[in-house]
Amino acid sequence: MNWRVPRMWEGGEVWIIGGGPSMPKQFGIPKEVIQRVVSGVSTPAVYSPYMKEIHDKHVIGINVSFMIGPWMDMAFFGDGSFFLRYKHQIAAFPGLKVSCDPKTGHYDWVKTLERDPNHGKGISQNPRMVAWNHNSGAAAISVAVNAGAKRVLLLGFDMQLAKDAQQHWHDMYHILVRDRHNGKPPKSLPFDLQLLGFPVIAHDAKQLGVEVLLVDCGKDSAIDCLRKVELKDVL
Repeated sequence: MNWRVPRMWEGGEVWIIGGGPSMPKQFGIPKEVIQRVVSGVSTPAVYSPYMKEIHDKHVIGINVSFMIGPWMDMAFFGDGSFFLRYKHQIAAFPGLKVSCDPKTGHYDWVKTLERDPNHGKGISQNPRMVAWNHNSGAAAISVAVNAGAKRVLLLGFDMQLAKDAQQHWHDMYHILVRDRHNGKPPKSLPFDLQLLGFPVIAHDAKQLGVEVLLVDCGKDSAIDCLRKVELKDVL
């Protein structure tokens, strides 16, 4: 179903949860709990009790992030293969289901936005579109801004591998980050392409009077054009 983002969060604050491995660290989630999720022993829902501080916030969960808890306002995704793999779980999610992938257009329970052909990077001001930025998390910033947000906080936007070569805070994509034979990262990592959109996002946000903050514990994120803050300072 083609959608127009309503001004439902006018003047408010929106949190966007990405897939970077730094995300659970922000909430002090024990290493053994993180390892259970990374190894597939536990579902992302085990993170939820540790994240009570944002249960009452406006939250967009990117890709599998929505599985952390039904308290999130929105599940957002731009990857058609992700949708086809997890569509039953997405359908059961009680919040908004929003996508910018054309494969979802004939599912009436998914609200579909187009990728802005004239604004591929940055923040699209068209409420029927998103700036894709080659990244679902970055595309969701357009959704938050068109919903009226004046402050957007990004969690798990690492755009690089963790020190242990982990790419996500889960292993639900079954991505082999290091080749089992030579220990080297694969050549297909998307970070260089994904990082290209963030300087434009920073520029657009300034022009629109929107504050976009990166919740980061030091050097977990490769994004260097957004102001980094610690979780305790923005709660």
